[in-house]
Formats: sequence, C-alpha cells, structure tokens
Amino acid sequence: MDIESLKRHPVYGVLTSAVTDSNLKLDLTLEDQSFSIGDGDRVLGITIPKGGEIPTTMSEFALGKAYVEGEFDIEGDFDALFELRNSLAGKSNWLVQLGFLRDLFIRGTRILNKDSIGKHYTFGDEFYLNFIDTNFRFYSHCLFNDEQESLEKAAENKLESMFNGLNLKPGMRLLDIGAGWGGVHEYCGPRGIHVTSLTLTDDSKNYTDNLIQEMSLENSQVMVQDFLEYTPVEPYDAVVIYGVIEHIPYYQKFVKKAWECIKPGGRIYMDASATVEKYDMNDFTRHYIWPGTHTFLCIQEMIQEFLYNGFELVEAVRETKDYELTMMHWADRYDEKKEEIIETYGEELYRAFRIYLYAGCHAFKVNRLQAYHIIAERREVEGARPGLAKRAYHFIRSLV
Repeated sequence: MDIESLKRHPVYGVLTSAVTDSNLKLDLTLEDQSFSIGDGDRVLGITIPKGGEIPTTMSEFALGKAYVEGEFDIEGDFDALFELRNSLAGKSNWLVQLGFLRDLFIRGTRILNKDSIGKHYTFGDEFYLNFIDTNFRFYSHCLFNDEQESLEKAAENKLESMFNGLNLKPGMRLLDIGAGWGGVHEYCGPRGIHVTSLTLTDDSKNYTDNLIQEMSLENSQVMVQDFLEYTPVEPYDAVVIYGVIEHIPYYQKFVKKAWECIKPGGRIYMDASATVEKYDMNDFTRHYIWPGTHTFLCIQEMIQEFLYNGFELVEAVRETKDYELTMMHWADRYDEKKEEIIETYGEELYRAFRIYLYAGCHAFKVNRLQAYHIIAERREVEGARPGLAKRAYHFIRSLV
C-alpha cells in the first residue's frame, strides 16, 4: 500500500478526523514513504510494512485485531493510540457478543468459571511474573500511598489495607478466594493467620503449595475448588477476594455463599476493577484476553446484594488511580521483557497483551474504568432479599 492508495482507503477520512479531534500528530510510514497527519503535541508512529493492510472499518476490535496480526506496527507514544477511542466506530462484534451471551445464560457456572480462568492462565507462571510485582505477585491493583512508590511497596500496602480492614489477629482463620501466587499466605502466615486458599488452576495451587512448604507455614493450605461450590467445615473469621469477582458475575450466588462461609461479625474484603454498567467490556478484551463472562465489578449491584443478604457495608474506597499506576508499571516492565516474551510466547501474544496493558492504564486515567475495595460485615441474621415481584415493582418505580 502506498500513500495515494491509503488516501483512497475508506477509513482515511475517519482516521484524519480522529487524529485532529484527539490533538495528536500521526507519523505514517508506508514502505519507503512517510507523511504526517495532525500537528498535536503527542506523536504516534504507525508503520504499515510491505503487504500489510489496515481494516476497512475503524472500530476498536478491527484495529486491535490488525495490530495483533502484524498488519501495522506502532512506535512512539503508545498511550496516545487510545486517545482515538472516542472517534472509533461501535465496539460490538456480533460473534464475540453471541459467545458471551451463550456463556452467560447456557453454560453452567462451574464449567464456565474453570474454562474462563483456564484460558487466560494457559501461558504458565513465568509469563505473568515477567511484569507483576516481585514480592507478593499480585495480578490485581496495588495501593500507592505516593505515586513515586515502587510497585513492590504498593503490593505490601494492599495487604496491609486488607489485614487492618478485616481486623485480623493471630489465630484467626482467613479464606482467600483466588490464591494467585500465594501473596496472602506470604504476608498473613508469618503473622499467625491460618490461611486457606481456593483456586481454579493447578499452576496456582502448585506455586502456592511450594511457597507454603518453603516458608514452613503449618496452618496454610490451598485447594483447587470453585468458591460457589465450596462448603467449609466451619465458618471463617474473614474472607478476602482480590481481583476475582470479575470472574463471578452471579452476585446473588456469590454473596449467599460468602454469608455461609463467614462467622457472624466477620468481614469480607473485596477489591476489583469496575465499570458503571455491568457487562460493559470491549470485544477486543473479551476475545483476546478474558474469554467467557469476565465482567468488571458493578459496585452498586454488589453493595445491593450485600445489604439484601445479611451484610452491613463498612466502607467502599475508590482506587482508580492506584489501578492506573499499577498497569503503568506492568506495561513498562512488559515492554522491558519484549524480546524474551516474543521468543518464548510469540509475537501475537506479545502484541495482544501490550494493547491490553496500555489500554487498561489509559482507561483508568480517563475514568472509562474504575477500581474500588469494599469491606462488608456479616450480620447475625440473613437479610430479607426481596422476591421477584417486589424487585419488579422497585424497578418500575425507578423508571419514573
């Protein structure tokens, strides 16, 4: 494709308008020819190699797919790419949307949860350990008391927030939903807390088991078990769920199970990425990164279910900036390992996750995504969740 062919391309006019509206400068290189669009302060470089093509539709999914498949390369201010999002066509790809609806309404929750988590974590521990914090290995947002803090210090802050928020004391029993790479065990175990983790992946269990043995944590254990099907021998003093509720869109089932797993007066600490509208996720992420029903937290619906089902809200804290900073650290570390990642996992996976990390950072920066932690306390009596008729009545009244 040469410059004249590009100018006749169906998306050229849309691209030019998008760049101008976003106050960018786009440096385009096609084979041996180069030219620029716009005169903004932020410079984005796009190279279309010989034989490369750009999609005929200016949508998030089409552009993302073309980049992953190597139709063009991006240089310069990669974050500036996402300034174009407001000018792109609708984000829906009907095949991806149909797959999402099938998963949500037809497939069983146990099979769905395990399959969705399994597909994302098929690359092995080392892929994620390339870019997450090195101390506690969290694949969810860390907490920054200061923007200059390291990611490792922010991970410790995250654990401290949970420990204090749950009022944990030596001898207490804590249920950790998710396990990850054993960060909760590493922090809470030496402080006298008996930690039980649930995970859906064998890699997570094996990593955490090895950590427990290395640290000689006699009162720690990890099981491959779906939380929605878990029945403890006796209720726990507290529960923590870091960045896992996004995989469990069934809030009523989740909160009812949490109520069964916590002693009266015990607390649950939850943190998550969030959107104002439930199920609002772009198709690129759903197709390439989080298949299945991965769904950002809808905080208003979650708080409602806690209140309906025997919990009292202790606090809800906005942590959007913390997630932006976390993903910025992840993206920087990911790019530093570019050659290793491409050599081990291939160019397409590197490109897909590169878009995911930088787009996530930008989404938190402009409030497309939010992040929160919630602490709720279990009451003695299970809540009186309204039935279908009353909920329908409340819904109709809310329309007025």
